[in-house]
Amino acid sequence: MATPTSAPVPDLAAIKQRQQQMWSAGDFAEVGSRLVIVSECLCEAVDLRAGARVLDIATGSGNTALAAARRFADVVAVDYVPELLEHGRNRARAEGLAVDYRTGDAERLEFPDASFDVVLSTFGQMFAPDQEQAARELLRVCRAGGRIGMANWTPDSFAGEVLRTIGSYVPPPAGVRSPMQWGTEERLVELLGDGVSEMTVNRRDFVFRFRSPEHWLDFFRTWFGPTNRAFATLDATGQDALAQDLLALLRAANRSDDETLVAPSAYLEVVAVRR
Repeated sequence: MATPTSAPVPDLAAIKQRQQQMWSAGDFAEVGSRLVIVSECLCEAVDLRAGARVLDIATGSGNTALAAARRFADVVAVDYVPELLEHGRNRARAEGLAVDYRTGDAERLEFPDASFDVVLSTFGQMFAPDQEQAARELLRVCRAGGRIGMANWTPDSFAGEVLRTIGSYVPPPAGVRSPMQWGTEERLVELLGDGVSEMTVNRRDFVFRFRSPEHWLDFFRTWFGPTNRAFATLDATGQDALAQDLLALLRAANRSDDETLVAPSAYLEVVAVRR
């Protein structure tokens, strides 16, 4: 009688270290600066008030932290990529905004329970490898009655298709759930349900606008960590095949009637009230 084999237990610490290296590749600040509208909309969705204590988790180069600071909130922002935090500090200085940027792990936040009135994350917390632990931390640092706001790509989005295409060439770690699951209401209920008294989920589109599909590919191959690392991992034949698959995806998603790229990508805008 055959002995059943168990699923491999992922080495989450090693996975996180590789993720950190991946997000340090290229320069996500170049990509993030194109996503500012998502952060501005999220701060409005949570009805952010001046003077609120706000935490932005996995802030990247600070889009959502800066959007909160523009509304006179008291903002702390954490990320595990020091170079991106320095971009955020430079942006805050340039705009004359006050944000406390700190190196930190989304799965082990160095703050006491109920430290914040509002906890936010824009396409950030969703990439933590241990989703349950990330959700527990998200809930732990938010006070009762406070608000949690997130923007998460959906599995069927253009962004989701891009990551799946990359994953077909450079497979993701075994045993780790797809970050796109944060972009489903079912998974959000599993992760946050017991910790929140209400949750509102709206499906929105962010629209990628570039000079052409080829321009998008060159831009993301240069600046976006997952794409940058995928191409660096492959040989010339693999690089060409990945490029052609991404271009086919871009052309299929493009709703422009000229040579430019106009590609909508769906995401869930989530607002929850901490129980």
